Amino acid sequence: MRGRRSAGLLLFRRTGDDGLEVLLAHMGGPLWARRDVGAWTVPKGEYTPDEPAWTAARREFREELGLPPPDGEAVPLGEVRQANGKTVTAWAVEGDLDPATITPGTFTMEWPPRSGRTADFPEIDRVEWLDLDRARAVIVKAQGAFLDRLAEHSR
Repeated sequence: MRGRRSAGLLLFRRTGDDGLEVLLAHMGGPLWARRDVGAWTVPKGEYTPDEPAWTAARREFREELGLPPPDGEAVPLGEVRQANGKTVTAWAVEGDLDPATITPGTFTMEWPPRSGRTADFPEIDRVEWLDLDRARAVIVKAQGAFLDRLAEHSR
């Protein structure tokens, strides 16, 4: 696992009360179906060393959500290292979208385990706009730093 890298875009919007909301994705598949805390993530995906992280972040947004990545100023949020050893790089982009319009990509895995049967599952099973407090409560722990960096930038 060491050495894997992902890149993603954290879409955000301003609320009427001078707050922020971020668009987070709930990880799909049977392993995450009943989890909430730690099961939400920046829409992101892995990339190879020969692909620029920014290019990968935009590609992965399209692959994960089935929508074009938003235009607008990209705010670099830096990198974090997750507990699984993966390094994630993210940018924040201000924008808006209706969560009902997403068309997530899919993956195939053996399910149930050791059954010999495979099934397709959505990479993400839903996206939601969350205020920063709620987002901090459910996002993958290491990615909470992205929320803090976005809040600092938005002051």
